[in-house]
This record gives sequence, C-alpha cells and structure tokens, in this order.
Amino acid sequence: MPRAAQVARSFRAQTRRRSGAGHSVYLILLHDPGFGGRWGLYVGQTTRDPDVRFDQHKAGYKSSGAVKRFGLRLLPELVEHLNPMKGWEALEIEADMADALRAAGSPWVEGGH
Repeated sequence: MPRAAQVARSFRAQTRRRSGAGHSVYLILLHDPGFGGRWGLYVGQTTRDPDVRFDQHKAGYKSSGAVKRFGLRLLPELVEHLNPMKGWEALEIEADMADALRAAGSPWVEGGH
C-alpha cells in the first residue's frame, strides 16, 4: 500500500475549499479473506460526509458490492488534502485516481466511475 498512498497524495484539487465546494473524494480499504486474502481500494466521490457514505455502502444503500462485502475502513489520511472540492473536479479526480492506482500496480481497484 505504500505506492498507493504515494499515488493518492500526488493529486491536487484546484477548487479545494472554494465557494461552492461541497464534494469529497474518498478511499476505502478492501480485504477479501476468501480470495487469497487480497487487499484493494475503492475510490468514490460524494456530496455527503465520507463517513456517512461509507456507512451507506455497508448498509447496502446505493452500495458498491465490493465495499458492502469487503470494505474495512476509510483511508481519510490519503485524500484529506483534496476535500472539499467542486463536483466536476471530484468526478475527474475519482476517475483519474482509480486509473493511476491501477497503473501503479494496485492489483484490485474498484470504483472510479
């Protein structure tokens, strides 16, 4: 995960804390003990507090199946430097971060759409 942390921390948000900035990008640590114990990351974006959104995933509300079944915890320390930002930028960073994590060799990346 050190490489994934480096990738996440390399992103910058141009609209951070600007007027109208109400979106956040978040990362969730995934662990599937039944599939060789693999570890992964879920990348998402939300207008809600990321803690609330994580709880929604776990409860099954508009949930990623991977997060509902395998989500362990949020990783706010990797994205707090970005939030909050404007919606258009959150969508871009969400997709770009997922792609960058895959390109950096993270074996299991969900979300980013």
